[in-house]
Amino acid sequence: MIRVKICGITNWPDARAAGEAGANFLGFNFYEKSPRFVTPIEAAKIRRQFPGTAESVGIFVNATADEVLSVCSSLRLDAAQLHGDETPETVATVAKSIRVFKAFRVGPEFSLSTLDEYPGAGAFLLDAAHAGQYGGTGRATDWALAQRAALTHRIILAGGLNIENVAEAIRMVRPFAVDVASGVESKPGKKDHGRLRDFIKEVRRAEQQL
Repeated sequence: MIRVKICGITNWPDARAAGEAGANFLGFNFYEKSPRFVTPIEAAKIRRQFPGTAESVGIFVNATADEVLSVCSSLRLDAAQLHGDETPETVATVAKSIRVFKAFRVGPEFSLSTLDEYPGAGAFLLDAAHAGQYGGTGRATDWALAQRAALTHRIILAGGLNIENVAEAIRMVRPFAVDVASGVESKPGKKDHGRLRDFIKEVRRAEQQL
């Protein structure tokens, strides 16, 4: 099954809509410069009401291992997504206590051999590179590179996915999961519940065609 991660959850109605639509992962962004930033206190209120079987993921950018583990423990999160320039050592330390998704911003100079430097990661999220931004750009990732990566690694495809292109992306890349934020929003941090439901339907339709 191809998992669906709805990233940038900032409120309970969006979390409920995503869970009811069949999302597998719901992401809380703890990076203060993100337009989808939530505080741990806000996230905890949503986490207590979590819908269905969806798992919770905390998104961190260049936080220390201790900071990541403290938040994940207090909120009882299921995974930590490290979306900055974390070292293999930081990933390995966090991975001793919780599942880690290590994110990379994929630009022209990105080498797939980089993934092999992070054996502690349970999956790799590939996002589009944009100077000064750690995700949420709405730009498409290099699908051809992601396709090659998915042959040997568990890949979460992110970057510019939406209702119109997610099926094509799945057919080409065949990822472990797809990740969407801006592609199902009415504005940053606020999900369009209709587009959210349609996105997940497209994922399931594409999955059946594989």
